[in-house]
Amino acid sequence: MPFFSYKGRDGRGESVHGVLEGADSGAIASQLFGLGITPLDIKPSAAPRTGNTNFSLGFGKKKVNHTEVLLFSRQMYTLLKAGVPIMGALKGLEESTENPRFAEVVRDVRVSLDTGRELSASLARHPEVFNPFYVAMINVGEQTGNLEEVFLRLFHHLDFEKFMRDQVKAAIRYPSFVVATMAIAIVIINIWVIPAFAKVYEGFRADLPAMTKLLIAFSDFMVSYWPFLLAALIVLFGQPELDER
Repeated sequence: MPFFSYKGRDGRGESVHGVLEGADSGAIASQLFGLGITPLDIKPSAAPRTGNTNFSLGFGKKKVNHTEVLLFSRQMYTLLKAGVPIMGALKGLEESTENPRFAEVVRDVRVSLDTGRELSASLARHPEVFNPFYVAMINVGEQTGNLEEVFLRLFHHLDFEKFMRDQVKAAIRYPSFVVATMAIAIVIINIWVIPAFAKVYEGFRADLPAMTKLLIAFSDFMVSYWPFLLAALIVLFGQPELDER
């Protein structure tokens, strides 16, 4: 079937756009109305270059973190177990989430399902949110007819991952504090303390021990090149933290 690009507004009045697959523009309009989107413009388009998303997720928006996927799994289990249709469950979660990025991801999953794709294939369009293990488990649930139970197992799996990450962070918090304190002390000693003593030793004009010379040489190096050392530390430890999945 051909592809059509569209522009429209959702129930909250926010502008949305993307590419959908359908028989004609009327079918695309029907899909959009069914998803609570009022179409403003629909025109033929080439197939999307990537399958990650139909919506413009944009830059600078809050990322989807591990906890949000964990809660999504638990809520999907609860809603499906209660007999809520999957499209209705996704619609409710899209409207209730406080993260605009995750709301757009859920909306795109609904659009993908409406075009005939399976849930696992729809989730696989967002590898930055749903990792391959998550998608594979959903695929198993679809094949066996136990989708709600798979969501529950995924919730327990993600909850255990979160627990282990919290334990690791707690275990390394004190050693990290000690190392940081030692690093700060070394910087202070080499930039301010040792240079002061070095000037005193210069006045003595005495032959210093090799270890003392080494310490003074290292101090001179830090004083001369501290901007480059600081830049190197920023590059090594100042990288943005990856999304937790």
